[in-house]
Amino acid sequence: MAFISHIPPLEGGNYRVWREKYELELALPENDLALTSPCPTEPEDPVRAENETDADFNARKRDHAEVRMKYNFDRKKRDISNRKCLMVAKSTISDAIRGSILDCDTATEYLKKVESQFTGSSKAYASTLIKKLFNEKYSGGGIREHILKMSNTASKLKPMDLGLKDEFLIHLVFASLPKEYETFVVNYNMQPDKWDIEKLIAMCVQEEERLKSLQGDSANLVKDNKKKNFNKNAKPQGKAPQNDHHQKNNNAQVEKDQRKWCKKHGHYQRDCLDFLKSLLKRGDDFITFIDESLYLSYAKSTW
Repeated sequence: MAFISHIPPLEGGNYRVWREKYELELALPENDLALTSPCPTEPEDPVRAENETDADFNARKRDHAEVRMKYNFDRKKRDISNRKCLMVAKSTISDAIRGSILDCDTATEYLKKVESQFTGSSKAYASTLIKKLFNEKYSGGGIREHILKMSNTASKLKPMDLGLKDEFLIHLVFASLPKEYETFVVNYNMQPDKWDIEKLIAMCVQEEERLKSLQGDSANLVKDNKKKNFNKNAKPQGKAPQNDHHQKNNNAQVEKDQRKWCKKHGHYQRDCLDFLKSLLKRGDDFITFIDESLYLSYAKSTW
C-alpha cells in the first residue's frame, strides 16, 4: 500500500487533484473494483415446484450451486476492494473534513458525500476551464499539442455534466488560431462535411507544414534578393574608404616633403638635390646617412 503516499491529503482547495490521484492510485494495483463495477446481485435459492420430479429439482440445484459459487467469489472480491477504497479515502482526508462526513457502507456513497462538500469549488473550477477554452490562443510550439491541450481541458468538464460536443470544440480551436489559418478555416466552413478531433489534428498539422514551407521560400527569396551595384564607376565598399584615406595621407605627406625644399612636384625628398645640398653644408658626417645611389645622383648633377 505504498501508493497511498502519492495521494495528496484532501484539505479543502485541492479536491480535484485529490480525486484524480485517488482514483489513479487505486486503479494501478486493480483495487478500484468497488468504484468501477456495481455490486453483484445475490441469486435466489431454488424452490421445488409442484409436480417436479426429484431428478429435475436436483439438476436445478446443481446449476444453482455454480451460480452461487460465482456470486460468493465476486462478492468477496468486491467487499475486499470496497474496504480498501474506504480505508484509503479516509486516511487521505484531513481530520477537519473527515469529521463532517458521515460513515457509509460503500466507497461510492462515501465519495458522493465528500463531493457534496466541494460543490461550490467544482462550479468555480468549471468556470475556470470554460474561460480557459474561450481565451486560449495558439502561439506556436506545434499545433498538434495545442489541439490536444484544448481537448484535454474540455474532457475535464464531462464529469461535471458540462461536456462539449466535438463540433463545438472544433470551432473553439479555429477561433484560437492566428490569421495565417483564416483561409483554412473558411474552406472548412464552406464544405458540408464535419470533422472529428482526430481528423482536425491531421488536417491542421498538414496546413501547418504547408505554411512553414511557404514561409521558408519567402525567407530565401528575401535573402537572395540583394541589390547589385551596376555602376562601374562607383567606388568599392568595405575597406576601400580606409585605403583611400590612407592614400590621401601618403599623398599629403609626399606633397609636404616636396614643398619643404624645392617647392616642386614629381619626386620625393630623398631624390631632391636641394635637400642633398643642405645636408652637405651641415658637414661630412651626414653623408654617411645618405643612400649611395642618392649621393651618386647628386654627384653626376654637379659634374
